[in-house]
Amino acid sequence: MRILIVSDIHSNIVALETVLAVAGSYDQLWNLGDTIGYGPRPNECVAAIEHASVLIAGNHDLASLGRVNLNDFNPDARTANIWNGEQLTPENRALLEALPPRCDIDEQFLAVHASPREPIWEYLLTLEQARDNFKLFDTQVCLIGHSHVPLIFWLHPDGRVEGPALAPDGQTLELQSGTRYFFNPGSVGQPRNQDPRAAYAILDTDAGAITFHRIEYDILQTQRQMTDARLPLALIRRLEYGM
Repeated sequence: MRILIVSDIHSNIVALETVLAVAGSYDQLWNLGDTIGYGPRPNECVAAIEHASVLIAGNHDLASLGRVNLNDFNPDARTANIWNGEQLTPENRALLEALPPRCDIDEQFLAVHASPREPIWEYLLTLEQARDNFKLFDTQVCLIGHSHVPLIFWLHPDGRVEGPALAPDGQTLELQSGTRYFFNPGSVGQPRNQDPRAAYAILDTDAGAITFHRIEYDILQTQRQMTDARLPLALIRRLEYGM
């Protein structure tokens, strides 16, 4: 089975449509949260992923719905979340409100937006965090988003934890028996780590391998949409720098 894994779309329909176009055919779509927030096209992004086999909530989704404290966000993010929430159709609002922050997919895969310990809020970026979080789930693989950075952590059979390793464009990693993993595909709609290209991953369950990808998209088009929506300038500019 060929699975397209996306995360942190953040209402960037231009980036999402580019990823969907270049990813080719796939059997399932797994979305790791933050479908909306920051960007200019929340309804279009929800519509594009509403039939995903795995669909979970992120902190910006919940903030746009008014379900977490907006004071936990910086002023620009808070402004964008309020605006995103105001744009939602009743149907899209209901869809997002029903989403959990965690999905136990099967015996091999778990999906959370941030981390097993804090599914909404924790930025899983350090070896020590990974070591602690490996203790909190039993599957071989935990898929995470939230940080917007494509990362890999390993828990080897001897108990040694390795990472974080940045996953470059085109890297394929074969799942090894006895080894456990955290995989972050990076962000579709607001890429970071100084790379403005949209990020996603393809999981091939038949081959037992995951491949990480980056793809250029029309950033200027998204920026024009954000300008028309009068979203904060800093959020508009950061897209071109991957920050």
